[in-house]
Amino acid sequence: MSESTLGFSTCPNDTFIFDAWVNSRLENDIKPFIYLSDVDELNKMALNAKLDITKLSFGVYPEVSEHYQILDSGSALGFGCGPLLICKEKRIDLNNLPSNFSVAIPGERTTANLLLSIAYPQITNKVIMLFSEIEQAVLSGAVDAGLIIHENRFTYAAKGLHKLIDLGEFWENKTGLPIPLGCITIKRSLPEEDKIKIQELIRKSIEHAFSNPQDSSEYVSLHAQEMKPEVMKQHIDLYVNKFSISLGDDGKKAIKTLFAEGEKAGILKKAVEPLFI
Repeated sequence: MSESTLGFSTCPNDTFIFDAWVNSRLENDIKPFIYLSDVDELNKMALNAKLDITKLSFGVYPEVSEHYQILDSGSALGFGCGPLLICKEKRIDLNNLPSNFSVAIPGERTTANLLLSIAYPQITNKVIMLFSEIEQAVLSGAVDAGLIIHENRFTYAAKGLHKLIDLGEFWENKTGLPIPLGCITIKRSLPEEDKIKIQELIRKSIEHAFSNPQDSSEYVSLHAQEMKPEVMKQHIDLYVNKFSISLGDDGKKAIKTLFAEGEKAGILKKAVEPLFI
């Protein structure tokens, strides 16, 4: 694994998770080449299986499952952390929308778009853009609504935007399960002992971050652009939790349910088994 490649996003939850590993705070002999990018770009790279270990949206996983398996550690699942559909106007009836109603989405293969498609299949006029540009697109009137993820759920209200629906709540009410957002995957072709080693290394990196939060602060801030410290903390607190350390039975059930709902809606192909290490 000395020549391995690792891809994850610049979002605070990912840099918090991987800091201890990539910045040599743990004893290990695996020093991968790091590729930092937006998750939508990582999703696209996974279609060609470019990276050995990579962050992915659960919404794209079935499409690349021939090449990747889901690691037990590093995922983003939880309650109260789903994507939000926002707009400028409060009075919009989601069940009676005009055919040209436009929504900015953070990527075609994101879990956010998958949830929107399951909840509102009638919304088909979608504009793909970088997640951090969606709020402004809604404010400017370039689109009628926006599907926001990550730290934008903490900033939209202060900009005068309104929540139409929390798709995480939609999912929780429908299934009673946490919402699966993103996962860390590894190439199926790698030796099983290497997969397990990486899985444990990520788990230890998260545990170190929780026990020593000051260690990761510089690395998180470095990649968080102009994000306020309190927003960074909210971001980490929301997206890094017990499911990040280990999926557990509930986490795995939530993932399988999401895939089944996506298949039933004709959006996702059947994922290659086994899904997990």
